[in-house]
Amino acid sequence: MFQEKNEVLGNEKLSDAYYKIALSCHPGYAEAAPGQFVTLRFGERMSPLLRRPFSIHRRITAQDGQAIAVEVLYKVVGACTEMLSAYKKGDRIDVLGPLGNSFPIPDKIRRVFIVAGGVGVAPMVFLVSEMQQKGLDLSQSAAFIGGRSAQDILCRNDFSDAGMAVFLTTDDGSEGKKGLVTEALETAIRESPPDMIYACGPRPMLCAVARMAETCHIPCRISVETLMACGMGACLGCAAESKKDPNKYLHVCIDGPVFDTDVLNVR
Repeated sequence: MFQEKNEVLGNEKLSDAYYKIALSCHPGYAEAAPGQFVTLRFGERMSPLLRRPFSIHRRITAQDGQAIAVEVLYKVVGACTEMLSAYKKGDRIDVLGPLGNSFPIPDKIRRVFIVAGGVGVAPMVFLVSEMQQKGLDLSQSAAFIGGRSAQDILCRNDFSDAGMAVFLTTDDGSEGKKGLVTEALETAIRESPPDMIYACGPRPMLCAVARMAETCHIPCRISVETLMACGMGACLGCAAESKKDPNKYLHVCIDGPVFDTDVLNVR
């Protein structure tokens, strides 16, 4: 884990609401894994007081394998992300990371389904890149990307370029099939279930994915999105209920953000 004031290498506007910021990083980020996150603090002011968590979207390495930058994909939804969108190349931002655990990639899996809702697609690009690095053939795998409208459909080419089938759904039908991403997932599971499901997105989507995985006895790992005060387990503010013991609470920042759906009570 490293805390540094890293240089902004670029802050690209992807659509009306979505941006991608590239930040220089410590060489130690070569050990960062898909699903881990960073927390950012904006400027020198005490407002906002708390750091904000963001999934690592991509890790950029030099030819010798040394990490030189990380990318964060984000949506402007409030004051903090509005501030983040104003950063320019050459500015510096306080970065703490990499934090949390990561998506496991078992050696024996051959067919995976990736499910992403909106900006939940962010860690999945890193995951697919890591799978390719491990030599996993993704030609029998699929990505299910959903959003409210066409502008919420991101990174489709990252999955198709990896050889994956890509299924798009939007609430308003402006891109792909009209409906919920979980509907497309359910159809695909019935036709040919995968060895593993990975998911990240809104809580209702994660609940539906977890129920399907449990019903069909498919291993499933989800990345939980939540506000965090510290990101290191000190404040205990990101509590999540354990599925195995309702009297026990897990903490997203240190026990997650990636959870086995057999362990976390997703409701």
